[in-house]
Amino acid sequence: MSAPRRTGALNWLLLSALLIALDQWTKHLVLAHLQEGVPVAVIPGFLNWMLAFNTGAAFSFLADAGGWQRWGFSVLAVTISLVLAAWLARTPRRDWLTALPLALVIGGAIGNLIDRLRFGHVVDFVQVYHGDWTFPAFNVADSAISVGAVLLALASLRSGKAEGAGR
Repeated sequence: MSAPRRTGALNWLLLSALLIALDQWTKHLVLAHLQEGVPVAVIPGFLNWMLAFNTGAAFSFLADAGGWQRWGFSVLAVTISLVLAAWLARTPRRDWLTALPLALVIGGAIGNLIDRLRFGHVVDFVQVYHGDWTFPAFNVADSAISVGAVLLALASLRSGKAEGAGR
């Protein structure tokens, strides 16, 4: 008797684990070598390393909400990660266009969750700017979440077109 064939894409959680490790390693380096609010030019006029602490969500949304957001966003990160892991388990292994973005979002959500639980805030350190315009500081986890979300949206458009073509 042969072993049952596994069809889920949970093996993509290895990518999530690698992203979590990379995210935490970069944050460890930043905390050890940068001072909060002091930029270090990487590409003058465009990119700095700059340590910043974010108690809110993306772009510091709700950063001044009184403290509940630490636990609220932690519960949200766990919930989203579990839902996406269940989706990943139902995703065929060959469907990397779905599995890749799910793994990116899971890895990013857990990377930032670790910060919230350890420090009460997320450690950000990448600052993109031009002249007086400055994009909010972000980190590896934020990048993974953003890229994953865009790829999920594109995959959704792709599947929507495929369904429309079949009519």
